[in-house]
Amino acid sequence: MSTLPKIHAIKGMNDILPPESARWEWFESIVRQTMTRFAYRNVRTPMLEHTQLFARGIGEVTDIVEKEMYSFQDRADKYGDNDHLSLRPEGTAGVARAAVEHNLLYGGGQRLYYLGPMFRRERPQRGRYRQFHQVGAEALGYAGPQVDAEMILLATELWRALGLRDWRLELGCLGQPDERRAHRAALVAYFEAHADQLDEDARRRLHSNPLRILDTKNPAMQALAEGAPRLLDFLGAASQAYFAAVQDALRACGIGFSVNPRLVRGLDYYNLTVFEFITDRLGAQGTICGGGRYDYLLEQIGGKPAPAVGWAIGVERVLELLKEEGVAVPEPAPDAYAVIPDAAALPQALRCLQALRAHGVAVQMHASADASLGSMKSQLKRADASGARFALIFGADELAETQVTVKALRDGAGAQQRQPLNDVSTWADGLRQRLT
Repeated sequence: MSTLPKIHAIKGMNDILPPESARWEWFESIVRQTMTRFAYRNVRTPMLEHTQLFARGIGEVTDIVEKEMYSFQDRADKYGDNDHLSLRPEGTAGVARAAVEHNLLYGGGQRLYYLGPMFRRERPQRGRYRQFHQVGAEALGYAGPQVDAEMILLATELWRALGLRDWRLELGCLGQPDERRAHRAALVAYFEAHADQLDEDARRRLHSNPLRILDTKNPAMQALAEGAPRLLDFLGAASQAYFAAVQDALRACGIGFSVNPRLVRGLDYYNLTVFEFITDRLGAQGTICGGGRYDYLLEQIGGKPAPAVGWAIGVERVLELLKEEGVAVPEPAPDAYAVIPDAAALPQALRCLQALRAHGVAVQMHASADASLGSMKSQLKRADASGARFALIFGADELAETQVTVKALRDGAGAQQRQPLNDVSTWADGLRQRLT
């Protein structure tokens, strides 16, 4: 027996094991189906990017860039240039970089989506981990409030497909850069007049990113933040009309929402529409999806100016919400379980199982840790416990007649019939149809 100490996973970076992994696969399959219906195509970007991408795109004076990124300097050798690199803390900047680098918008706009792990060094808590997973949708190269509305409708369709009901939608509008600059000046003046009430974070952000002060989690500053000038009051006619058009489109589709004048996304690249889907079932970590329009990001990272809008979903939070709401998720189970009481039957059984798998039937072969097959009774118990719909019994009587017994374990439990081993294709399709 080994006396070496166990090596554990890094805090906040979790293994996803069966049967929980089946929930992830189910979730991901619904994501892909929903994205396909909206004509979004999959994009996959590296988990490791230049740190400058996030500093320039997300904003240098953000908690993510200042405190949370896993960053390091690459080794100076023949494989690298001593670059500053970071594990991606979010997905949009990488997708935008890929679009610029590969000139994806040359032939027109792109509707894209991604699934994958992100990394932030923060305190692990319910639904929030250091390695976490996001699903993101990005519509690059498309302007207009109808695309913002489509992006929100895409998220609501995903909730419907998943069976989630306990959520609400909040909308905001960040306007355009000149409107934000005017609001920023008013914010700075307001908070300077109440400097004695500012905490350390607020004082640090006062002149670099005062909008983030509105998102304070400090209870002692909530009243101060609530009394601050509202960005909605600084919007010009064009921004107000744009925001109204988004709301009209959502109302036309029967989507309920509320306008939150204090809605501040955690990333600096947003303009005009911003939105969050929120639940009250997950405590403080109530945002399950957030996004908005970011028409200046591609230019900020070196590309040509192009409009864009997108959102990201926290997968762990959504899966946690599915549990809270009691949404039934299909349990993984084979279609059939092979009961093989005699090792001499293995060659014929394996050929039959391979033929069934080729016809789309998922089959689990009985096996044990010590290589002993065990009795037919014990194997049938294992077959039932596996959740399989059928048991395939390769007994001596069956093999003497070159047959296998197909026994129902669920619907019509106990019913059985023999099928020929030398012509599996004649009955495999019928078995598969019974499974659908």
